[in-house]
Formats: sequence, C-alpha cells, structure tokens
Amino acid sequence: MNENDGKEFAGLGVKTWLIKELFNLGIRSPTPIQKGCISRILAGDDCIGAAKTGSGKTFAFALPILQHLAEDPYGIFALVLTPTHELAYQIADQFSILGQPLKLRMCIVTGGSDQLEESLKLAKRPHIVVAMPGRLADHITGCDTFSLKKIKYLVLDEADRLFSESFQDDLETIFNALPAKRQNLLFSATITEDVRESKILPLNKDKLLTWTETDSQLTVSTLDQRYVVCPAYARDVYLVQTLRKYRETKPSSHIIVFTDTKKECQVLSMMLNAISMDNVCLHGFMRQKERVAALTQFRSNLKCTLVATNVAARGLDIPTVDLVVNHKLPLEPKEYIHRVGRTARAGRSGMAISLITPYDILRLGEIEEAIKTKLTEYKIDDDEAVKIFTTVSVTRREQEAQLDNEEFEQRKRNYRVKRWIQAGVDPDMMEEGLEEMRRKRIKAAKKAKLAKIKEVQAQIQAEKPSKDDNRLQNDAADIDTSIKEGLKKVNKSLMKKDDRFKDVIGKITKIKRKADNVKAKKDLEESSAKKKKKIKGNKGELKNKI
Repeated sequence: MNENDGKEFAGLGVKTWLIKELFNLGIRSPTPIQKGCISRILAGDDCIGAAKTGSGKTFAFALPILQHLAEDPYGIFALVLTPTHELAYQIADQFSILGQPLKLRMCIVTGGSDQLEESLKLAKRPHIVVAMPGRLADHITGCDTFSLKKIKYLVLDEADRLFSESFQDDLETIFNALPAKRQNLLFSATITEDVRESKILPLNKDKLLTWTETDSQLTVSTLDQRYVVCPAYARDVYLVQTLRKYRETKPSSHIIVFTDTKKECQVLSMMLNAISMDNVCLHGFMRQKERVAALTQFRSNLKCTLVATNVAARGLDIPTVDLVVNHKLPLEPKEYIHRVGRTARAGRSGMAISLITPYDILRLGEIEEAIKTKLTEYKIDDDEAVKIFTTVSVTRREQEAQLDNEEFEQRKRNYRVKRWIQAGVDPDMMEEGLEEMRRKRIKAAKKAKLAKIKEVQAQIQAEKPSKDDNRLQNDAADIDTSIKEGLKKVNKSLMKKDDRFKDVIGKITKIKRKADNVKAKKDLEESSAKKKKKIKGNKGELKNKI
C-alpha cells in the first residue's frame, strides 16, 4: 500500500491502521453510505442510515467504533442490536476481522446459545457486544455480573425490524440499562416512520445525521428481477422447474429460496431433497447448532441451495449468491427488498425470480411501485412443468405426512414458556394475552387489506367506469369473503390493464387441462398395471391348483 492508496478513507478521518486492514480485505474505496456517515459518526453525531442491502452499512458504523475504541480501549464500549442470529454472527465476524490489531474482545448474545457461557463472557467486559434483544434483556433482568452503563455506542442494525411490536418490551428493558449520554446509530435498507420518530429511543436532534441514498430505486441496477406466472396449486411444480432451468446454465450456482412460514420451509426442503435436489434449510425452529451447520454447508459449497424463511432475508452476507427465488411474494414491499438484496451484492450481478399466481397481481404492483422497477417474465416451458406435476405433488404430500406438526407447535410454545418463566410471569396468563393480541392483529390486518382493495377498486372504476360497479359494499358482514371476492375482482381488473398479464387466465386454463390429461393418463396406466398384475396372480393360483 503506497501513500496515495486509501486517500478517500483518509479524507473521511479513518486512521491508517484501519485503512491497512481494509486493503487486506480488498476494499480500496468507501461506498456511498460510508462516505456519507463515517466522518459525522467520528465527529460524535447520532445517525440514521438507509441504503440498499450489500452497500457496506456494517463498516459504516464498525470503522468509527473501532477507531474510537483504539483511543480509549475499555469494555463494554459498544452494543450492537440485531433481529436475527445469523446477522449477529456476521456482524461479529466483521468486527473481529477489522479489529485484529486491537486484540478485540467480542461477545455474541443470542437465543439458542448457552446462557451461562454468555454470562461469563459478559462478566469479562468484552469491547463489543452483539446481541439479539430478547436474550440480552434476559441477562439484564436475570443477573448483575455486567454493566452497560459506560457504553459509548448503541447500534441498531436492521432498525425497522427491531422497532416492530415484537421487540418493544425487550428494547425498553435494554435502553433503561444504558447511559443517557451515548451515540445512537440506526441502520437499515428501509427506514420507517417508527424509526424516525421513535419514542423509546429519542435521538439527539441537534446532532443527527439522516442519510439516505439519492437513488430512488431501492434495489441495485445489477439485479435482474423476474417473475414466473403459475397456478396456485402448481407453485411447487414451477419452483422445481425454475430451479432446474436455472441450473442448466449455472450448475454450481448458489440459490436461496424464500418461504413465508417455518413449516413451509421445512416441507419444501424435504420435498426438494426427496427428488434429488440437494439443499439445506434455515428457519426459527432450528436449534442454533443446526442453523450454523446449515449456513456452513451453504457457504462452503457443500450444498448450493438454501431454503429459508425471512431469518435469512436481513444482513446475511454471502457474496456468491446468484439467484433468489420467492416461493411466495412477501406481504410487504420492504421484505421483498431485503430478500432480493441477498444477491447482486457489492457490484456483482444477480437474479431474483418471484413465483406469482393470478391472485398476486395487486401485491406485485405494490412491490413494483416501491422499487420503481417493473419485473419481466422468466419463461418456463409449461409442457415440461406439467410432466412433473404428479411426481412433485405426490412427493409434497408424502413429506407433509412425515412432518410432525405437533413437534413444530411444541417447539414454539416451549420457547415462549421458557422466556416467560425467566421473566417471572405466569405462562398461562401470558398465553391468553398473546392469543388476544394475535386476534386483534389479524383483525386489523384484514381491515387494512379490505380498505386497500376498496381503494384500488374505486381507482379502477374512476379510470374506466362500467355499467356494473363491482366495488365491495361497506356493510359486508363476512370480512374474509369480502377480501377473497375483492381480491379476485381487483386482480382480474389489473391483469386486463397490464399487457404482461392479459393472457394469464387463458394460460392457467390450458395448464390445468394439460395437467388433468397427464393425471388421467397416469391413472389409466396405473389401473392397467394393477389389472395385469391381478390377472397374472390369478393365473398363478390356477396353475398351482392344477
């Protein structure tokens, strides 16, 4: 490294020893978010930073923290909060690599690890603590062997997720244990009003930097975003066919398939393995050792396909991921942004393919509006998909039968009960409260969805008035039926307006007809085979009698 190298980092105030570490990692110049935030953080300002995934957000806060730590090394110097196990380990790795000259002491605090071991590490006053809110709150309320009263930095990575309702109580417990005078650094790919106007984490408005990318497009330009239209009942079939087609040209590529539930993740993984499509899965009901093992196999190329829930959507940095597949579109555009951000990282190219049905056009439109990009079609041969329809469908049902639903539900309950007992509250009472809260949340979500449907229908009606006003009546008694019927009408209207989807209904009808023909042919072959076997058996019995 010569004296001209690292001038951009030096111009931001980064010390030479850190620039050398960056050069050892192959990093020659700062990314936009690093240019925008590092100098202000070094100057002592609070910061809210929003940038696309893969844009170098971690180093934007890690570099200033390590530089100030080197000037006054003590523990606990900085606390980094994150919503997932995987992101916690990844952030810790990046701190450890950059902080080697300091002999940095790290402590990771996450659910699923040995709590006693974590307590012993916290008692040794590590320089940096990277934690999930729930487990750290347990330590704060359960023991007094460590203190957070002297930390200089509080970092919330994936801040929008951390400010969701599920983390609120734990965050309050943690913030009450922190000193009033500290620097607050909030980073995410998407920044919501909850983050900007947080009441539980007041920011220093006089010294606050809010940095967002000037590019209004929330996904990178090197990302090729596609869709595959398929019937709802054949989603798994088209997933398999999509993976096969992609691997024809890129056999050793890294692929992440995102699902919407833990059970769906497990079943899909089992189904793909059963039809010789090797993969590992990652979801919240897996134990920490299982999750680490799955990620290790994926990172080291032992398995090139990862089936995952949204636990892998945030912060997971695997630069070699070539393709992200959405088995179902996420409910929120911001989750889509986080998912597809697992590929096309750090200037590399990548592809994201979303499987959509005729009922997903409204949701797709909301995503396209948010990312300011129109998805294009990834063409799949319907005839080839139909050929594997029966095999995939039967395999799916077999794997569902093998999966122990009771074990899945019990794991969920065991985790909750353990947390409540540690907090000293009555599990039965909390279970009732949780159920009531869940009912209210579902009811509110349904009302919001119905309102959105009515809004879109009104817009469609205003643009192109028709004799039949298909808008929903305000006094609809059955909200579920109203949503179902409303979605059907809205999606149908949107398909007519969009040239990409004008022929979708006809296509779906043809696929169903072909699938029915294939099934009928297979049933006939099986019936014929059974008859032949029966006749052969009868002949054998007759021969034995003679």
